[in-house]
Amino acid sequence: MSKGKFVAYYRVSTDKQGQSGLGLEAQQKAVMDYLNGGKWELVGEFTEVETGKGAKALDKRPQLAAAIETCKKHKAKLVIAKLDRLARNVHFISGLMETKVDFVAVDMPTAEPFMLHVYAAMAEEETRRISRRTKDALAAAKARGVVLGRNGKNLARINKGEADKRADGLRNTIKQLRADGIVTVRAITDELNRKQVPTAKGGKWHVPTVHNLLKRIA
Repeated sequence: MSKGKFVAYYRVSTDKQGQSGLGLEAQQKAVMDYLNGGKWELVGEFTEVETGKGAKALDKRPQLAAAIETCKKHKAKLVIAKLDRLARNVHFISGLMETKVDFVAVDMPTAEPFMLHVYAAMAEEETRRISRRTKDALAAAKARGVVLGRNGKNLARINKGEADKRADGLRNTIKQLRADGIVTVRAITDELNRKQVPTAKGGKWHVPTVHNLLKRIA
């Protein structure tokens, strides 16, 4: 059961999402589900609306800064719906840890700050690899004489479609795992590998790729 004081922090990536509640409502529900039961008090809720790739530094997110100050004022814990709604880079997580504010990611409620730091490092590396593969693919296409631009966008749409199709194919598998009580990202990752469920490329699952899978399913 959750006890004590909490400050909720939500983050949506576009003005449209912020105004419509798209994505925001899901985050709010996740936080409320986590806090359900026990004696607790929600002393503040902050929503960050970002555009583009988003800010990668604490001082570039005024709502997060306000949430941190509220945590310090009330000696509360910062609670977020998903780790990737906070950040996917090590520097950001390190900066948050240095504020000495206790925080928890609802999708990894038992993970200590150090493990969140590790997960962020893995997610950052995965993002770097995807970027490198994309650049290499575009360079190879250009070398073959392919005119980039429209073709690059078409390639991105094709890749997204294939990823969405793959995620949809695993929807029932994930649903069954959750029904069996396997709900954390780490537990789902381990179980997919134990069951020898292959990734799209036939390899093993890792926390960042499972994060992406669950995000697509949601």
